[in-house]
Amino acid sequence: MASNQIMFILFSAMIIVFSVLTVTSRKILRAAVYLLFVLVSTSGLYFLLNYQFLAAVQLTLYAGGIVVLIIFSILLTSHISQKFEPYELKKSVFSAIAVVAGAVLSIITILDYSFSATSEAAKEVDMRLIGKSLLSVEYDGYVLPFEVISVLLLAAMVAAIVVAKKSGPEKSISPKLNQE
Repeated sequence: MASNQIMFILFSAMIIVFSVLTVTSRKILRAAVYLLFVLVSTSGLYFLLNYQFLAAVQLTLYAGGIVVLIIFSILLTSHISQKFEPYELKKSVFSAIAVVAGAVLSIITILDYSFSATSEAAKEVDMRLIGKSLLSVEYDGYVLPFEVISVLLLAAMVAAIVVAKKSGPEKSISPKLNQE
């Protein structure tokens, strides 16, 4: 087995394990840290595929920026020892069915696609081409995906703050005000 295959298996296993830990952890801070490991492992896969630009974006934007922002929002809005409520059996069963259906659909799609090796040499990285592609709205442009991802990340941040900030009984700032 080649070292690239071993690294691919290692990164894939890390992504699977930490993804499961992210969604099953009852402590919100641990879930955010597990998400960080998933995103770093994903960037490792990008480095393995020689997509250094995408790997760098993954590390700086997602692993570096978003997860740190989520962790700070958790630390600022809730207690570190806060736990999620246990899941009902009904929710767990429906979640397991959705996961199995998604996995079967993904596996069928991958197995039906015929992958073919190319004889073309690797293209040289041209930063101007990357910049034009990032700003283009044409077929190969990335403006629309970046806008969609930015809205998705904004929704994730709002959801993280809502989940992290549990509304409890309101406490007064001054005990003297409660006595009056």
